[in-house]
Amino acid sequence: MEELQELKETVRRLRAPGGCPWDREQTHKSLCDHLIEECAELLDTIDRDDTVHMREELGDLLLHIFLHSQMEEEIGHFGIEDVARDINEKLVRRHPHVFADAKIDGVDELYEQWDRIKSTEKKNGVSYKGVLKNLPPRLPALNFARDVYKQIRKKGLPLGDDGLSPEYLEELEKLSSGLNEEMAGEVLFKFAAACERSGIDPESALRRYTNNIIKKVEERYGE
Repeated sequence: MEELQELKETVRRLRAPGGCPWDREQTHKSLCDHLIEECAELLDTIDRDDTVHMREELGDLLLHIFLHSQMEEEIGHFGIEDVARDINEKLVRRHPHVFADAKIDGVDELYEQWDRIKSTEKKNGVSYKGVLKNLPPRLPALNFARDVYKQIRKKGLPLGDDGLSPEYLEELEKLSSGLNEEMAGEVLFKFAAACERSGIDPESALRRYTNNIIKKVEERYGE
């Protein structure tokens, strides 16, 4: 599309000799904090159902994708076209019920097909064969913990003494009974405040606890 090509050229000029000093000195790592901020700002517009500013924040996020791709193109690794080609191929590959002749019967079968296809793909040249799928290590701790528990529950693992004993599960049932978004927000905020008062980083605490759960699951049920 013409607009995307124009954006690519704008980013190239910003990074080129004679371009913007700030853009020229950026690296993948130096942009990480900015990338997190842009994602947070986009999430904020979604939470507020603010479609006007959502368009702007999507543009800011798109800029980061073009910037990172431009950095790699400058050293001959890949360009934005390669990024687009890869994700398009992945979408087609993971949706054989849309782009091929695969048949699925319901959402549960769709999830099984998705997981089966993902398990045959390689990340950085290495296939992941753990009991639980390999989640991004930089996923926010709450999302990380939720997704790990989702996998544990989906697989129906009888964890016992692995951190989710029957008593533990009974407590989860009590906590989730009648829970709504406002209640969850209040409890999480109070807990974050309590962590601050105790000098505890809640992100690190939850991430480490979740990693410990994963370790126990893999030790007990892995090959």
